[in-house]
Amino acid sequence: MEFLSYLISGISLGSIYAIIALGYTMVYGIAKMLNFAHGDIIMIGGYVSFCSMYYLNLPPIVAALLAVIACTVLGIVIERLAYAPLRSAPSLAVLITAIGVSYFLQNAALLLWSSNPKVFPNAFVINTTDEAGNPVVQSSIDLFGGQLKVSFVTIATIAICIVIMLALLWFTSKTRLGKAMRACSEDKGAAQLMGINVNATISMTFAIGSGLAAIAGVLLCSAYPTLVPTTGSMPGIKAFTAAVFGGIGSIPGALLGGLLLGIIEIFAKAYISTQLSDAIVFAVLIVVLLVKPAGLLGKQIREKV
Repeated sequence: MEFLSYLISGISLGSIYAIIALGYTMVYGIAKMLNFAHGDIIMIGGYVSFCSMYYLNLPPIVAALLAVIACTVLGIVIERLAYAPLRSAPSLAVLITAIGVSYFLQNAALLLWSSNPKVFPNAFVINTTDEAGNPVVQSSIDLFGGQLKVSFVTIATIAICIVIMLALLWFTSKTRLGKAMRACSEDKGAAQLMGINVNATISMTFAIGSGLAAIAGVLLCSAYPTLVPTTGSMPGIKAFTAAVFGGIGSIPGALLGGLLLGIIEIFAKAYISTQLSDAIVFAVLIVVLLVKPAGLLGKQIREKV
């Protein structure tokens, strides 16, 4: 039963990594750039949701929607101001700019909300009553006669990850904008010749990725309630690792990489060492890339030079 508990926790954590990794893989697949500010957009989403619930007393679902809207707008603004002018610049310039945007967001959050940890309220609870009629807040369900407890946050995280994954697959294969994104991913020049607005398509990709980051931020803060300006840094790095692990540029690869990374991390903490868990995760990534450099579901692309 302990093994099953760790497995469920690993899938839950991996689902958060997968949602974040989807943002990374979409931006890289279409814009061919690594947006290292993505982890800090997660943090902004957490703060927006926290302020909406704590100061404005808004329902959790409304707070989450506000976070998605705020991060979507922020993603578009960042792309327009920081990345669009560098569309034809060397990749190193774009990478340095992304790191600069990351530090800017962290320090802006530090000025706005200070470095004091904020305790994120658990939105995934049910108010019930016990046998005596006293109010009780229920945050988990008991399985196998109480031997296994599964939190509502865990259930919601896994369900939301599956829904997002299916929605993105449908969106990229069935909708006009999704097909435009796939065309830009294959060849921007050819897509532009066919009448596709490449700049608008890239901006929409950033908007979708940033909206996903907001959802991941709310789920992450609900599962791990301490919120600080660097909240998204390590999850962002691990999600990028998950995207590379699964095959960056592949939506199913981001899901697979995130789930495997989460499971490996939880089992490493449980059975080996909490201090060595991160090292084990990155060691597994190195081994996978040595065996299959394109990632688990990535494709080797041959280019003529």
